[in-house]
Amino acid sequence: MRILDKYIIKKFLGTFLVMFGLFIPIGIMVDFAEKIDKFRENEIPFDLIFMYYIDFIWYFGSQLYPVFLFLAVIWFTSRLANDAEITAILSSGISFKRFSKPYLISSLVVVIFAIVSVMFIVPNSNKNYNEFVSQKVKGEEITNSSRIFKQINDNEYIYASSFDVKRKRALNFTLENFDGFTLSHKITANTIRWDDSIFRLTNYVERIITKEGDRIKRVTRKDTILDFDIDDLAPLNYLAETLNFFELNRLIRYEKTAGSPLINSHLLVRHKRYTIPLSCFVLTLIALSVSSFKRRGGTGSNLAIGVSIGFLYIFLDKILGVLVIKSNFSPAIASWGILLFFSTIAIFLARKSLR
Repeated sequence: MRILDKYIIKKFLGTFLVMFGLFIPIGIMVDFAEKIDKFRENEIPFDLIFMYYIDFIWYFGSQLYPVFLFLAVIWFTSRLANDAEITAILSSGISFKRFSKPYLISSLVVVIFAIVSVMFIVPNSNKNYNEFVSQKVKGEEITNSSRIFKQINDNEYIYASSFDVKRKRALNFTLENFDGFTLSHKITANTIRWDDSIFRLTNYVERIITKEGDRIKRVTRKDTILDFDIDDLAPLNYLAETLNFFELNRLIRYEKTAGSPLINSHLLVRHKRYTIPLSCFVLTLIALSVSSFKRRGGTGSNLAIGVSIGFLYIFLDKILGVLVIKSNFSPAIASWGILLFFSTIAIFLARKSLR
């Protein structure tokens, strides 16, 4: 049985990579066809376009891990079923539950990779992707904004309740410096404004946190130099997508305290970073149950069923995502509800296959 396990795992993961390699170029071609006029109009250099599509692969692929895995199971298992290999395996006394083990091991490999990538790798690609689209393709101008949160280096974060681009002035400014996960230094001010070559802060409060206690300094006005550019306070509608796991949690804590209207969209991003990888398990079980038995129409019939379920997954994900952003619909229900819905289908089909 170990030989069979290794065979299924090898072929399954190989088919997943084939699906990934098949659909990513299609996505790139569709995106390129949409943007080629803008590339020419804005005279964007080839090297920037090339790097954009490197980031696009992560941006596009990370959202469709479960669907790629689902189609891989459908394709590979249908071929086994059509060649009567699954019938022979089950007839030899091996249960469907035992037969599904290498599939679940394979999906676990993809899940681990998906969790690590969406938590720590994809956010940076999302940042580069969105910046390229908004600045190079759409040519959007930076406008005034409220509720700003940004990481300016490995240890420092800045916050502001609002930012006026033309006046280069922000209200309720905060700068926090962390030593690991511990706050070590904090600056707050009612306003911060860029004045020629310095920052001018009003009602300035500086707090230095030590083991011996806190040292606090207060002045009405403070002219100083800080380690960031005033334009770093410019708004990003896609901010949550660009933050890693720890940064996103810090943003959400701040936004909850500040009562930000964007909190639901930030929570949705965090929930999806868990539910998208976990969906790989669920869709693997559905695909295995659908494609394990030979049916009229063969692989084509199973693929049609698989594509339909895949589109249903994407459709529900997009619709509920819009509801969260445009209304007060719960981000938790929008994310985990889809997972629960497809988990119910998976359990039903798996129990049917075990009979």
